[in-house]
Amino acid sequence: MTDVRVPLGILDLVPISSGSNAPQALRNTIELVKLAERLGYRRYWFAEHHLNPGVAGTTPALLIAMAAAQTEHIRLGSGGVQSGSRTALSVVEEFGLLDAMYPGRIDLGIGRSGGRNFLRDRLRPPREAPRAAERPERSDQFIGGVLIPPAPSLRALAKAPRLVMTSELLQQHGAEAADYGQLVGDILALIDGSYRTPEGLDPHPVPGTGAQVEPWVLGSSAGESAEVAGRLGLRFAASYHISPASALAAADAYRAAFVPCAGLNRPYVAVSADVVVGPDDDSARNLATGYALWVRSIRKGEGAIAFPGPNEAGRHEWSDADRALVRDRVATQFVGSAQSVVGQLERLRAASDADEIIVTTITHSHADRMRSFALLAEAWSLNS
Repeated sequence: MTDVRVPLGILDLVPISSGSNAPQALRNTIELVKLAERLGYRRYWFAEHHLNPGVAGTTPALLIAMAAAQTEHIRLGSGGVQSGSRTALSVVEEFGLLDAMYPGRIDLGIGRSGGRNFLRDRLRPPREAPRAAERPERSDQFIGGVLIPPAPSLRALAKAPRLVMTSELLQQHGAEAADYGQLVGDILALIDGSYRTPEGLDPHPVPGTGAQVEPWVLGSSAGESAEVAGRLGLRFAASYHISPASALAAADAYRAAFVPCAGLNRPYVAVSADVVVGPDDDSARNLATGYALWVRSIRKGEGAIAFPGPNEAGRHEWSDADRALVRDRVATQFVGSAQSVVGQLERLRAASDADEIIVTTITHSHADRMRSFALLAEAWSLNS
C-alpha cells in the first residue's frame, strides 16, 4: 500500500429513499456536498438520469448551481451530461454560465449516452456473435486483487418500454444524435474559440468561449469514449461501479490512444467505485442490503426504484435469473469498515493506476450515508 493517497471525489445521483421524496433528497444533497467540502473531497459530481422513481438527479447543471451557491472551493461537475440528446452549443452555454458565476470550479463530464439509438446500438449483439450455446462461459478474473466479473447480457434493455419512452421524450421527433467524437470536438472548439462554420463565422458564445471548465470524458468500455478522450487529450473517468467487467480495459484503451495537448501532457484517469462504509463490516453489510434490489430495478428496465431499507429489501424473493442479472455489481460493491474499504479502494487504484478515485454511496438513511463518507475521508486521511 502506498502512503500517499490519491484524491477522492464523490458522484451523487440524488437518491430518493423509500418513504421519502425528491425535495428531501435535494436537501440531503446540499447537506452532503457541504460536508464533502469540509472533509476534503476534491470534487463532487452529479449524474444525469431521467424518469427514475428513486433518483432526483435529472439535470446536473442545475444541481451544480445549487451546490456552488452553498460551497466555497470544492470542484463541482457533471458525471456526466448525456450527449445523445444535446447539442454542443447548449452544453457550452450551460456550463459557461456556471463558470462565469463560479470560475475555476466547474467540471464538464460528457458521457456517450442518451438519444433514441444509444441503447439499440450499444446492446445489440455483434453481427458474427456465436449462438449462446456456442459461447464459452466466462468466469471471474482478478487483476491485482480486483474482481473483474463476467458482464451479464443486457440486450433486453434495448427494447424496455420505459427506456424507449425516455429516449423518445428527451429527443425531438426526427432528430438524430450527434456523432460523439464530433460533438466533444465541437464543445472543445466552442470553449477555446477555434470553432468556425463552413463560411468562416465565429459563433463565440457568451458565456462559454474562454470558460475555465475542466472537460472530462466518462466511459465504461474500451470503445469510442476511451478513444475520443485519448485522441483529444482529455481526462477520462472509467466507471467501475457501472461496468466492472470492462472499466479497467477502458482505462487501458484510453492510455493507448492518448495524445498530449496543451491542457494535459499525460493521461489522467479517475476510476469510480460503489462503496458503503459502516462502523464495522456487519453494520456496513446491513446498510448495503437494498443495493441488489435497486440495481435489479435498473437492469430490468423499470427505472431505479426508491432505495429500499434493509427490512424491505430482505423480504424480496429472488429468482436465479435476477441474481445473475445483478451479481457483477453486487460482487464489486466495496462494503465494510473504513479500513476494509480503504484496502479495496487501494487495490482498485493500483490495478487501474488511477490518479483519482470517485466514490458513490447510497443507503436508505441519509445519516448513514453522511457517516459513510465521513468514515472513509478520515481513514483515507483527506485532511492530513
